[in-house]
Amino acid sequence: MAELVAVIASTHHPFYYRASTATGEDRPPFADEWVRKVEAFRETLTRARPDVLVMVGSDHFHQLWLDNMPQFLVGKAPYYDANWYNEEREFGLPRMLFTGQEDLSSHVLREGLDAGFDLAFSNELRIDHSITCPIITLRPQNDLPIVPVYTNIFAPPLPRPKRFVDLGRTIRQLVESWPSDQRVAVIGTGHLSLELGGPRQFGPHGPDPEFDAKAVEWIAGGDIEGCLAEVTLDSLHAPGNATHGFMDFMLMMGVAGEGQKADYVDTYDLFHTMEAYFTWYPRGGRS
Repeated sequence: MAELVAVIASTHHPFYYRASTATGEDRPPFADEWVRKVEAFRETLTRARPDVLVMVGSDHFHQLWLDNMPQFLVGKAPYYDANWYNEEREFGLPRMLFTGQEDLSSHVLREGLDAGFDLAFSNELRIDHSITCPIITLRPQNDLPIVPVYTNIFAPPLPRPKRFVDLGRTIRQLVESWPSDQRVAVIGTGHLSLELGGPRQFGPHGPDPEFDAKAVEWIAGGDIEGCLAEVTLDSLHAPGNATHGFMDFMLMMGVAGEGQKADYVDTYDLFHTMEAYFTWYPRGGRS
């Protein structure tokens, strides 16, 4: 059976690529420290020596729209194009091509359906920065096949937080039951408190530092039950109008498991948001 070698959760700031590659007067003052943190975080994936990446993210209304909005979707294609034009224009993100791991996609879909998740799928999925940015930060050589998993965090009605946690638990079971000798890392990306287009969008930190501190504590300590006791679809409106992306972090807590403390934790207050990076090693980091 396949081996789950790393569980990783991170934010996915689309400005990182431009900030990290800028030079001279164009280089932001926070770029060097940001790059240092990302390179240290990257090593946590490198040491796990994965063969395949399951990538959990959320489409930002690029391909999925209100005429057809699946709650949970799995990519099932041999290749995936990225990024979208507005991401190239606004953030300088490069065009990218990813190789799909179709066998694992098929396994996740078939067994996921039998496990009680009516997963949608796409053979023509084009992915955006929620997946490409974690690849840029964690595996910039882009040399591993992926299985993209998209969640709906934008268009109500949304699945409740517990459903995200349950999907995370199921994804772990599906990876570990895949009849393969491949080493798999599951990488998921979400937000802490986040405001887009609102009065709290730009500041020295995220719009709700108190929520961010709680969120980091929940994730780092694997406190799923404590998190579920406080986080609801309604409560997530208060920290910022785009904070429902935190449910993707909750999904990753489900993959890691109840009470599993993260082996690596780092954060960085970055103008309008707190960047956050977490890694768990299911086998204690053993190869």
